[in-house]
Amino acid sequence: MSREEIEKLLRELRNRVLEGDDEGAENIVTRLAELRVDPKRIIEEALTPAMNKAGELYEVGEYFIPELMMAAEAFKAAFNVVKPLLKTDETGGRATIIIGTVAGDIHELGKNLVATMLRIAGYNVVDLGVNVPAEKFVEEALKHGAKIIGLSALMSTTMVEQRKVIEILEKKGLRDKFKVIVGGAPVTEDWARQIGADAYGRDAFEAVRKVRMLLGEEGSA
Repeated sequence: MSREEIEKLLRELRNRVLEGDDEGAENIVTRLAELRVDPKRIIEEALTPAMNKAGELYEVGEYFIPELMMAAEAFKAAFNVVKPLLKTDETGGRATIIIGTVAGDIHELGKNLVATMLRIAGYNVVDLGVNVPAEKFVEEALKHGAKIIGLSALMSTTMVEQRKVIEILEKKGLRDKFKVIVGGAPVTEDWARQIGADAYGRDAFEAVRKVRMLLGEEGSA
């Protein structure tokens, strides 16, 4: 296949991700893999640019959360085809981040998007899911050697669980070992400061920027 045809497939893959077409994205990645296209090229020239574009559309009000999540799911479907083709040192060399929705809260839309965007940025993400007890965040952070703990709360009644995680870290003498970032619909910058969190992420894109800041990687791509 010619270079032009491969570039056409890469463009089509970007479009399939932006449109949230899981099956279409998977099929194109499979075809590119059969053609022995470098998996890093698939990620760098199609998958990542597609999600970056989705983020731009979101920030200017042309995309909303549903469109973002559809694009993220299509990205995930395509990435799952690419990932086995990558060398071990290409699958995520940055810091490990623990993320989850706090105890008493089963909302996961925003948390899933943050996890996806962090993976796109190259971080190793351990997603604990929803309704996660405060102690579990600390246990998993220690187990995986995480640098950052991300706490999502989508209800005002569960925001206190974010504070509880920080209190446990302080009680165990581990507060300096982990950076804590909080987010969720009812969460604010003031609340983050009040409970002693290291950062607040208004949305998935800001969360990635804040993670880079916390890790001293502001200039990272």
